[in-house]
Amino acid sequence: QAQLVQSGGGLVQAGGSLRLSCAASKDIFNDYGMGWFRQTAGKEREFVAAIDWNADNTHYADSVKGRFTISKDNAKNTMYLQMNNLEPEDTAVYYCAADPNGASQAMGVMPAKYIALWGQGTQVTVSS
Repeated sequence: QAQLVQSGGGLVQAGGSLRLSCAASKDIFNDYGMGWFRQTAGKEREFVAAIDWNADNTHYADSVKGRFTISKDNAKNTMYLQMNNLEPEDTAVYYCAADPNGASQAMGVMPAKYIALWGQGTQVTVSS
């Protein structure tokens, strides 16, 4: 049974907005740090944003600061990534991530291969 289930994504013009969702089991949602990574063909998966297990802190890649917002909805056990002012360079497959290390900054420096859980991935395409 999938522990992280993603939804959202799609095709949008540059300057537009999209929202990604990641639903998790209650235990993961309450205890794990969670975040988003993205990957393009031939490149390594790169960090985008993360949020602490208790949502007290967030951490963003420099490339998305001021445009993307990560958040959690406790009532729905769901994490979101609101992406505004999208650029063609944001085109990638986006992955939801969760790790027992609950600190958002940890996920920002941890190699992707050490992340414990992944969602199934969702394509985001930004046209110019």
